[in-house]
Amino acid sequence: MAKKFRDELERRAFRAMLSHAFFRLESAVTIALIIVLIGIPPLRKPFPWWQWWYWLILGIVAEALIIWTSLSDVETGQKVIAEMFRQEFDARALRDKKLRERLEKALEYRQRIDTLIQHSEAGVLRDHLRDTTAGVTDWIANIFDIARRLDAYRRDRTIQQDMRSVPLAIQNFKKRLELEDDETVRAQMRETIRSKEAQWENLQKLQNTMEKAEFQLEHTLAALGTLYTQLQLIGAKDVDSGRTRRLQEDIAEQIASLQDIAEAMDEVYRN
Repeated sequence: MAKKFRDELERRAFRAMLSHAFFRLESAVTIALIIVLIGIPPLRKPFPWWQWWYWLILGIVAEALIIWTSLSDVETGQKVIAEMFRQEFDARALRDKKLRERLEKALEYRQRIDTLIQHSEAGVLRDHLRDTTAGVTDWIANIFDIARRLDAYRRDRTIQQDMRSVPLAIQNFKKRLELEDDETVRAQMRETIRSKEAQWENLQKLQNTMEKAEFQLEHTLAALGTLYTQLQLIGAKDVDSGRTRRLQEDIAEQIASLQDIAEAMDEVYRN
């Protein structure tokens, strides 16, 4: 599933860069110029031997060159992909300021890692760095997923109210149970207490899970920063070493930890 997500994101990134190339000012000017040259009779055939469709061929060649330079332009590619990532993992969707800041920081690290790879030595080293960091996309996706869940939890007024009211309700029912002398009512009250205690237990599990998720988010963000620092130290001599293999294992471990937290959240909500 993670690989499918990453592949789909890469395809979307390519389409975004292609779209950017088509809508560049140079592209628009080229298309407009060809239309003018073909549409105006004196310009359509400036020489006796000239054919109107020569302009069309020249326009296609010029457009192809514009697209090729756009796709091969490292800086432009980074800007387009970075913008696509920010749209896909939109921090504005999070209302909590701290969670927004964490997601923005994660996206910044991803962009810096991508920049580092693009400016590394072309060839084996660059390809190896790309392979090593292939899981970073899934890493960011999991960070976004956890942040959204935490944000929704913090905005859920019902849960926050229940955290305050349920313990008080349990205490009140227990006090009333001590004073009640009707056995039928006592039985109903005991059943209500058991139901409230089960609700409180689930609320505590949810709270504990969310606290773990928050700590895991802090930890994984630090790990992402560490990865960026370590990638800066990798050179051509490290391509076949165990160093990059350990980085890949660290990335996989972080992804697995975030997925475990997400599954724990789902489990608590299902109960």
